[in-house]
Amino acid sequence: MTIHWCGTGLSAIPGLRRLIEAGHPVTVWNRTVEKARAELGDLTDDIRAFDIDALGAVLAKGDVVVSMLPGDWHVPLAELAIAKGAHFVSSSYIAPEMRALDDRARAAGVSLVNEIGLDPGIDHLMAHELVADYRASDAFDAQNDLSFISYCGGIPKHPNPFRYKFSWSPLGVLKALRSPSRSIRDYAPLDVTRPWDAISSYTAPLPTPESFEVYPNRDSLPFMAQYHFEEHWPVKEFVRGTLRLNGWADAWGDVFREIETLKGPEGDARLKQMSDQFWSENAYDEGEPDRVVLCVGLKAEKDGREVWHKSYVMDAWGDARGTAMARLVSIPVSLAVEAVLNREIPAGVQAASSDPKLLARWMGEVGKLAQHLQIVDHTN
Repeated sequence: MTIHWCGTGLSAIPGLRRLIEAGHPVTVWNRTVEKARAELGDLTDDIRAFDIDALGAVLAKGDVVVSMLPGDWHVPLAELAIAKGAHFVSSSYIAPEMRALDDRARAAGVSLVNEIGLDPGIDHLMAHELVADYRASDAFDAQNDLSFISYCGGIPKHPNPFRYKFSWSPLGVLKALRSPSRSIRDYAPLDVTRPWDAISSYTAPLPTPESFEVYPNRDSLPFMAQYHFEEHWPVKEFVRGTLRLNGWADAWGDVFREIETLKGPEGDARLKQMSDQFWSENAYDEGEPDRVVLCVGLKAEKDGREVWHKSYVMDAWGDARGTAMARLVSIPVSLAVEAVLNREIPAGVQAASSDPKLLARWMGEVGKLAQHLQIVDHTN
């Protein structure tokens, strides 16, 4: 059974190297062979130019296709995997088109695993563990009022005036700023058109507590079911969002105001121009450490009194192993690949597993990737 790893961008390398070094049969596919050889040539010479037809010609039953390519490749590669009786793994969010492949994947007996990187990925694992812990606690009561937060951010280890640095093209970050979000605040859905309309402050329970700016992103509501919240539970707050350094909103104020005015092809062209400028002015320098902070918290209240409250907190930064972002995205992907090969993941379309054995093993590995990983009990 061969692992066909497609894409060797900046966030792909540590997990890919881990699989090769573990002795798994791996074929590397990349649009630029030379770039892949520069990163992996010391480990393997099975590096090929990415072409979906060429991949289809060698893909066999029981193989695993990993897509670390741009998102528009995920569904075509997953469809190819189903057709060949192979499995599929990616770190990206499950798009409706991917979700629609569930019946076909189950019928073919193959797993299509997504959302198993950093965010989405490690955040899901933390959420599953906290919810399971709460359910098993003496404080559990279906009538308790619940508040859930999940904030993740890649930030510079050494802050700059812009309060942010880029590991790759800023265009994706700029486009995300134009996206609406949906969360729950005060027991009701909160719809936000632009992130800067909902920036608030959050104090992360790190060894030295640290405050950040945070805002909701995407649609948080479907994740209540994914995290095994019961429909009848009273939910006071539920938000998945982005974490930024304090001062970020002020530093980006002009950016927000201009983005609001951009429309049509001219707007897209201006976004690209802004992206190029930000890349030249605020990219990480060679060897400069990045930082990733991830905080997931669950609180239960009864009659206005806190009866259960825990936070899963992670702080990681770039070191001799490379960037924190790369290892936290790609190594969970490699763990999912191994779980698929070991038949530990069922058929069908799914996100990061809530299986207790996989959770314990995977979070054990995450603990080796981060400089700080802790569950904080706020009620003690």
